[in-house]
Amino acid sequence: MVSTKLRVKDLLKERRWTTKVLAEKTGLSESYLTHIKNGTRRWNEDSLKKIAVAFDLAPIDIFEDRKTKSFDSNTSGMISQDILADMNVKIVPVVGEIPSIPSEYNNKLMQLTTGFKDVFVPVSNNDDNSMFCLYTNNDLLAPQFEKGDLLVVSPEAWTRTGDTVAVEYEHDEKVIKTIAQINYRDDLIMLKSVNHQTTPITFPKNNNSLRIIGKVISRYQKYV
Repeated sequence: MVSTKLRVKDLLKERRWTTKVLAEKTGLSESYLTHIKNGTRRWNEDSLKKIAVAFDLAPIDIFEDRKTKSFDSNTSGMISQDILADMNVKIVPVVGEIPSIPSEYNNKLMQLTTGFKDVFVPVSNNDDNSMFCLYTNNDLLAPQFEKGDLLVVSPEAWTRTGDTVAVEYEHDEKVIKTIAQINYRDDLIMLKSVNHQTTPITFPKNNNSLRIIGKVISRYQKYV
């Protein structure tokens, strides 16, 4: 069984950093990081991401004794489900394409078919079982999102004007799945590109050609 303890102590030794240096790089307090380093306090998603960014690693590479970028639920290397449940952490599959109908099964199928077998990320404090994590394989969403970013999408999250969402729609007789900014206007729904380089597209509300698949709730930067 893999420990939920983060391998901060080993990484500090490798980089020859002090806890104070890590505190400066993350914006987290030195005392808090000392607890994390010694395993005397539990991390949360925000601190995990900040520590990962500081070490220039994927968040799941911060776990102690974890040598790969994956959590495989069918192996003994998986953190126990009891521990994850106690910490309110879900292991969300990484996919290379937005699934049309997100579900635990469909997300894992998309994960396999897009080349991310056994690659997951931890997401805390969210009970949405249909969450997926989209790998951005190009810079078409730049500068807001860059190639290599991971976008956690929650289909159960409520969306409001200005939110960034995963959508599917028909345009010029083509089915398009993408990440866009959504705006609700009276009887219309407007989709804006996140890079603001293309003309917004509008749809009548309740138009069957537009499906809001989920809301982008989190981002892991520069997954390698």
